[in-house]
Amino acid sequence: MSERVTPDSAKSGRATHPALFLLMFVPMGISNGFVAVTLGFLLAAAGVGVDAIAMLGVWSLLPQLFKVIGGPLVDATLTNKVWYFLSAVVTGLLIAATGFVPASASHLPLITVLVFVISVASAFSALAADSIMAHATNPEEKGRAGGWSQAGNLGGSAIGGGLGLWLAQNLTPAGDLAVGAWLTRHTGLTWFTGAAVWMGHHVEAAVIGASAAGLLCLLSALALFLVHEPPMGHREAGFFKSITNVGKDLWVLIKSRRGLLALVAMCLPISAAAMTQLWSAVAQDWHASANWVVLINGMLGGVITMAGCIVGGWVCDRMNRMVAFNLFSLITSALVLMTAFSPRTEAMYILYVGLYQLIAGFCYAAFGAVVLEAIGKGAAATKYNLLAGIANGPIMYLSWLDGQAHVWHAPSWLPQDGTTLMLLTEALVPVAGTLVLLTFYFATRPLYRGRTASPTG
Repeated sequence: MSERVTPDSAKSGRATHPALFLLMFVPMGISNGFVAVTLGFLLAAAGVGVDAIAMLGVWSLLPQLFKVIGGPLVDATLTNKVWYFLSAVVTGLLIAATGFVPASASHLPLITVLVFVISVASAFSALAADSIMAHATNPEEKGRAGGWSQAGNLGGSAIGGGLGLWLAQNLTPAGDLAVGAWLTRHTGLTWFTGAAVWMGHHVEAAVIGASAAGLLCLLSALALFLVHEPPMGHREAGFFKSITNVGKDLWVLIKSRRGLLALVAMCLPISAAAMTQLWSAVAQDWHASANWVVLINGMLGGVITMAGCIVGGWVCDRMNRMVAFNLFSLITSALVLMTAFSPRTEAMYILYVGLYQLIAGFCYAAFGAVVLEAIGKGAAATKYNLLAGIANGPIMYLSWLDGQAHVWHAPSWLPQDGTTLMLLTEALVPVAGTLVLLTFYFATRPLYRGRTASPTG
């Protein structure tokens, strides 16, 4: 469907290895995981209501939904490295500071303010990383860059949630002493034992958990030594002229063949992988134990999806990326159909959810590859996040459709089981999305005949 980009001799800047983008997207993931898992758990344990915790999540998501608004600012001012450094430092320090605020209803307003500012800061780190990635990646490696960046986001989320919560729950005075004694035994430095005793009696475990998550955000800035600041040809001496150029570059994207196809694809439920939000809600239909549900939908599932992102990105670089985006979506649909009509046992649940998490990683990598291929260079932060913001829509409305199918009183000629109806919806709606995109592709091809298919920017 979209034409492959061939490497050109006029690459701007020097290429960066795609694996580095795993590090650069860690702050975004950590901030999401820390709020959703660590803070959510600690507040619930303190007796804060689910509705209040849900509202905290809304405040955390708001800056991410409107992230594209910050794109022109990143594209027109400072440098990408400065934007990333400042936002990673602010994200890390504020996450660490949150650990010093008691998780209680009386402190919820302050926690909400901190969470909102953390989300804004992490959004700007992602904007800067998006721009560096678009400019510093070779055309033939855009799939791998998309895969590694998505893996970093997912890995950061697992760290911010899983590691932060584990530390907050398990670092007791006795545990601190054991760690200090182990370090003393292996280094010969008795200072570690004394420090551990002091921490055990003076430092809350939640502070250590938040500080560890914040420190990892700060350390992600070390990746800046290994990436190169891209040239910004769209910038002018005046701010408003630069903003005007950002708008022109955005228009070039929208009216181009590849850009318009990507825009339409992001509006459709292709590779949405919406069931990732819902597998735990229907686990009882497979008689799955709580431990397996938590594991396969949590840390283990995250690791599987990260692997899918990395492998999927590699695959995208060896075929047409838009085709890969749709192919992975169709494979997901076939897997969900098999799940719908297979025996419902715990073993089948573990197998199919694990495979779904793997293919979801392929889908995320293909999303990144398609967007990177479409936006080219130029005002990359704005263009990338316009398409990424639009892509959230299909995930939300497919999740809603899945939920509605589960409670639908279907006609007698359809399956009456709610979970089966939900899985059929998850399988068939993305297929319809691919058919719509194919129709659009062939219907509009005559309009672009003879025009160049090179990326914008």
